[in-house]
Amino acid sequence: MNTYIALFRGINVGGNNILPMKELTNLLQQSACKNVQTYIQSGNVVLQAEQSRDELAEAISAKIAEARGFNPKVLLLEVMELEAAAANNPFPTEDGKALHLFFMETIPPSPDLEKLTALKSTSEDFRLYQNVFYLYAPDGIGRSKLAAKVESILGVPTTARNWNTVSKLLAMVKLLPSE
Repeated sequence: MNTYIALFRGINVGGNNILPMKELTNLLQQSACKNVQTYIQSGNVVLQAEQSRDELAEAISAKIAEARGFNPKVLLLEVMELEAAAANNPFPTEDGKALHLFFMETIPPSPDLEKLTALKSTSEDFRLYQNVFYLYAPDGIGRSKLAAKVESILGVPTTARNWNTVSKLLAMVKLLPSE
């Protein structure tokens, strides 16, 4: 049995692609997922399944498309990937809403770090480590010009979670039955 952290992109944001977590849990269980646990309404799930990562991501997207009429992007992380992202955090902070991790399926092939640097405010800082972009934005991510451009400048799809969410997902994984 494989343990995954599923990060759904763009569900329940701004009144679009509405998918209640109870319904998502049922759809995941119908896709042969076990021990499904959700966290907040923006599509954060820990689960276990027999399928490979690619097979499961496709099955989940197809099941949601069939049930709800939209096909969300699902990024599945293995536990060690989420643990590594947390361990490599260059910005330890007490304010978990100020730090955001942008997860990517692949490492950006030619990231333009100078362009990113030009967009950051004086209070912001960032690091790119493999397929995780860390953004420390103490004035709020909603005000950040850098946050709005990360995906287009890096050239790969991203889905961001704040440090509080990453920490909670790590804690949830520890409560799952052993594989």
